[in-house]
Amino acid sequence: MDRIEAIKAFVTTVDEGSLTKAAARLGRSPAAMTRALAYLESEVGTELLHRTTRTVRVSEAGERYAAACRRILNDLDEAGMAAAGTHSAPRGVLTITAPVLFGTRILRPIVDEFLEEYSEVQVRYLLLDRQVNLTEEGADVALRIAHLPDSGLIATRVGSVRRVVAASPSYLKGRPAVRSPSDLTSHNCISLFELGRGEVWTFPPKPGTKAHRNVRITSRLSVNTIESMVRSAADGHGIVRVLSYQIDQEIRDGKLQILLKSAEPEPLPVHLIAPDGRLALPKVRAFIDFAASRLRARLQTLLKMQEPGPIAP
Repeated sequence: MDRIEAIKAFVTTVDEGSLTKAAARLGRSPAAMTRALAYLESEVGTELLHRTTRTVRVSEAGERYAAACRRILNDLDEAGMAAAGTHSAPRGVLTITAPVLFGTRILRPIVDEFLEEYSEVQVRYLLLDRQVNLTEEGADVALRIAHLPDSGLIATRVGSVRRVVAASPSYLKGRPAVRSPSDLTSHNCISLFELGRGEVWTFPPKPGTKAHRNVRITSRLSVNTIESMVRSAADGHGIVRVLSYQIDQEIRDGKLQILLKSAEPEPLPVHLIAPDGRLALPKVRAFIDFAASRLRARLQTLLKMQEPGPIAP
């Protein structure tokens, strides 16, 4: 049996989480997929997938092997594209990763447009609130919101986002005004930490000083997702600190308003990044060129939303 074809069967099964779905995607019968997986496990000498009549679960060894297999398939893809020439049409599977809310609210419509434009490209879209190792996990492009360290990754800056404090008009009504960061100590705040534990929010120094301001807020509600945190704030249950894009819709709908605009830190840069060497692939180059201009326009609009003023005293 062809080992590369067996590897494709294995990786597709891991991606789909189902032997039946993987078989349909590759145009093979479930029986052929089962034989390919059995062959591969025999070759490596360990169980890669825990299979039942209904589910497929990756073993610990299988997770490590899947990462290595993705690198192999990516290298083969890259070699084929190079042989075809840099001007060949974009095609093949493009793996993109982004933070969950950014990927859902902002990047997803751009991915949809890209698929309509490039009919020979298929996208594997991973929305994860963690930093993905592009090489080990077989990703072609990642969207990162952070200052980037020096690395072998090729970065294309597409804009910035603000870190903002916000609350609903209903929460603020009848409560003490929030004019400076220190005022937050007398308010209910919502955080991503364990219930009952304090959290420190850091703000830029006051004018004429160098020390950053650290405010220990009280979180009566702590949740494990940003979306839940934003919804609770929009429903009037407290103050949140989030990135500006995470509450764009709520701001436009009047459900939240930004506080302490003049005490915001410097915006965080947003980049599209790709591993060194993969930018030459037509599918990767096409997506970055396609997405960069659209992201710049979208993020520029968000950045201008209620522009912050001078640093608050």
